[in-house]
Parts: sequence; structure tokens; C-alpha cells
Amino acid sequence: MEKHQDDKEVASLEAQVDAKHLDQVPSKLSSDLVDHDHGFTVEEQRSIIRRIDRRLVVTVGAMYCVSLMDRTNMSAANIAGMGVELVLTGFRYNIANLVFFVPYIIFQPPSTVLIRKIGPRIHLAAITLAWGAVMIGMGFVKNHGQLSALRAILGICEAGFFPSCVYLLSTWYTRYEVGKRYSSFYMLGCCASAFSGILAYGLMQLNGREGLTGWRWIFIIEGALTMGLGIAGYWLLVDFPDSKRSSWSFLNQRERDWVVHRIHVDRGDGHIPPFELGKFLRGGADWKIWAYALLFFDTTTITYALAYTLPLILVGSMGFTVGQAQCLVAPPYAFAGIVMFATGWAGDKYQVRGPIIIFNMILCLIGLPIMGWAPSAGARYFGVFLVTAGANSNIPAVMSFQANNVRGQWKRAFCSATMVGFGGVGGIAGSLVFREEDKLTGYKPGMYACIACSLLSIILVLLCDFEFKRKNTKADKGEIVLEAHADDATPDFRYTY
Repeated sequence: MEKHQDDKEVASLEAQVDAKHLDQVPSKLSSDLVDHDHGFTVEEQRSIIRRIDRRLVVTVGAMYCVSLMDRTNMSAANIAGMGVELVLTGFRYNIANLVFFVPYIIFQPPSTVLIRKIGPRIHLAAITLAWGAVMIGMGFVKNHGQLSALRAILGICEAGFFPSCVYLLSTWYTRYEVGKRYSSFYMLGCCASAFSGILAYGLMQLNGREGLTGWRWIFIIEGALTMGLGIAGYWLLVDFPDSKRSSWSFLNQRERDWVVHRIHVDRGDGHIPPFELGKFLRGGADWKIWAYALLFFDTTTITYALAYTLPLILVGSMGFTVGQAQCLVAPPYAFAGIVMFATGWAGDKYQVRGPIIIFNMILCLIGLPIMGWAPSAGARYFGVFLVTAGANSNIPAVMSFQANNVRGQWKRAFCSATMVGFGGVGGIAGSLVFREEDKLTGYKPGMYACIACSLLSIILVLLCDFEFKRKNTKADKGEIVLEAHADDATPDFRYTY
């Protein structure tokens, strides 16, 4: 019976390794897996993965919900009266959005090092608690200067969250499991974007309570929810699989050893070497790291442009009322969640990454002209669905693209920080894409900018995939070893296009 089980595992692994982008069956992989299955049956292994999904993906996804809600609720507050009360004329609203991203970019690279030193539970829970407190403070500002200052502090607090989560998730899953997990993680964030407008509309009804206007309650209540989730996160978050620090009521040591081993079998970097600054920074010598970063910049330029100004576009360009605009934000993001999970599932099943990104950008290239030039408000709103789905689905797609094609723990950490840092630069660009002065033109310059970002993303993916195919062919012939920058480099690694 035990030999039959081992044979099934060997056959399963060989089938997996013979997939589209892993043309060479790794030497020793099958025997290693059989010898080091740690006594778990296939059903027990699936149970462990499900437990990781429930505990890790759901927890960081819920925390990302409030992160995305807290950084993008400015548009809801603005049309709820903040712009009038704080006199956000000219570029003041854009500046208040923009100053968030300067510290957000600067403080990201140290975060992926810090999370390894102190652990995800303390690191992520503490910064979530801190930015929740800042959000509450935003509900009591008196002028645009105080608002901008708190937005900058919010950028410092939130800087470490997203790259740390991307890095943490990549250490728990194999390359062709991570696509669905990134999609699920970001889909929860889309839920926040979908329902934040409806929540904001409800909180606006507290106008006059305790002498505070409605937009202030948006910040206060959402900040309190964030602090509550930060406290819960200390117990619910889990550490890295190779860490000796304990996680509350989670996997035992034998189960964690099995997780580390399967990651090592999959890509050869399941064990963390000691930190060296030179080794960490050396990742920047690989041009592909910057290609992933530019892909993320293109994508976040569009997503932040929508997040910060969609309610304003719905009111100013499409003629909806404030209440209608707050509620009409929800359906496009709900649709984006469906597209996001479907493309994540397809990417993992068929072991492709580049075509998923191209598909998402084609959705944007179809939706943007409709959104900007269609004659009726209903048709332009349909365009919003396509652009929102394509841009937001591309976030986990790009994350999976880089996660599948990077080896080495510290290079992975550098890549996560760099990519998300460029996402912050995209946030700066996105906050300036749809300008108030372009309102009478239907925000046409912003549409052109988003179209350019979509086209550039397609070009970058084609360049990367061409290089991946060329390098994989050389590796198959034994001419090179891919990603051979680490001591434990393996000849079995192949790029995923």
C-alpha cells in the first residue's frame, strides 16, 4: 500500500514537471519527494495547504481590505464635503493624494528585510495599528496642510504592508499555486474597493453627530475598524515556514518542515541564507527586475487613477448624483473580482503568466475608448467595468509573473520591494492622471495616459517572454544554469512565460 502511494506521488510529480514550461524532468526530485514526504498522505498534504489558505490568505487579504480602503477613501470623502470644508481648490486635492506615495516608496525596501528580522506578526500588526490611528486623526483635521501631513505619515505606516505580504505569500506556496493565492488576496482588496463607496455613503448619514460632518465619520469609523483588525492580526498572522518563531494555533514543526521541503523542491530556495546587503542589492543588476517593476507601475497608474477619481468622474463626466456615484463604484469592482479569480485560476492551471497580463491589458484597451468617447453615460459606465476589471486583475497577474521567475530569498525580497515601490510611483502618476482642469474635456488626457500604460505593458511582457524562451532553450541544452546567483542554484529551474 505504501509503495503504491509512493508510485502515485512519483507519477504525479513527473507529470507536473513535464508541463509546458518545465521541459526537463528534474533529477532526484521524485526520489527526494518520496524520501521526504514526512509521513503525510496526499489527503493530509491537501489539508495542510487548505489550513494555510484559511489562515494566511484570508488574514492578509482582510488586512489588505482596510489598507486599500484607507488609502483610497479620499475620493469618497471629497465628494461628501471634505473638498468644500477644507477648501481643496486647484491642485490641493491631488497634492494630498500625492504626498502619501513619497514616504510609501522610500520606506518599502527596508520592510522586506525588517519582516524577516522581527516576524510578520509583530511587523504587520504594528503598522496596521499605526495607520488605523492616523486614519482616525484625519477625521479631525482643520485645513489642507494637516490633511497632507497625515497622508504623508499614512504613507510611512502603510509602506511595509504590501511588499511584506507579497513576499510572505511567496514563501508558503509553489510557483503554480501562488497565482490563485495572489488573486484571492487582491480580490479581497477589490471587495473593499467595491463596498467602500456604499460604506462611505452610509457613514455620510452620520453628518452632524457629535458636531462632526459626514466625511469626517468616514475616516474615524474606518480607522477604528483598521485598529481592531491590527490587534486581531497579531494572533491570526503566521510566520515564515522556515522560522523558529511560533504562530498561534497553527502548523506543528513537522508540517512546516514539509512545506519548506516542497518549496525547495519546486524552485530550490526554500532555505534562507544569512542577510548580506551586497547580495540583497545585487538583485538590481538583473534587468528583468525592472521590467516587472515597470509592469507594476503601468498597472497601478490605472488602478489608482480609478480609485482616486472614479466617483468624481461618475459625477462630473457622467452626470450621476453623489449618492448614485458612491454606490455605482461597487459593481465594476465586483466584476473585477470575478475576472481576477478566473484569470488566476487559468494561469495556475495552464502554467502561463504573460498571456494573462496581455489579456488584462486588452480589456483596458477596449474599455478606455468606450469610457472616454462613448456618447451615452450608460455606455461609458460599461467601459468603466472593462477598465476596472483589466487593471485590477493585472495586479496579481504581475505579482505571479515575477514570483514565478525569481530565485533566491533575498533577490525575491528585493524584487518584491522594488516592484511595489514602482507601484507607489504609479500611485503618484495615478493621482495626477485625471485632473480637475480636464473635466470639461471628459478627462481625455487621462484616458490617453492609461492607454499608453496598457500598450507599454504588452510590449514589456513580449520582451520578457522572448527572453525567457531563449534562456529556457539554452538551459535545456545544458549551456547555462538559470538564476544561478545563489549557492544552491539548480539546473532544473525554468522560466514561466
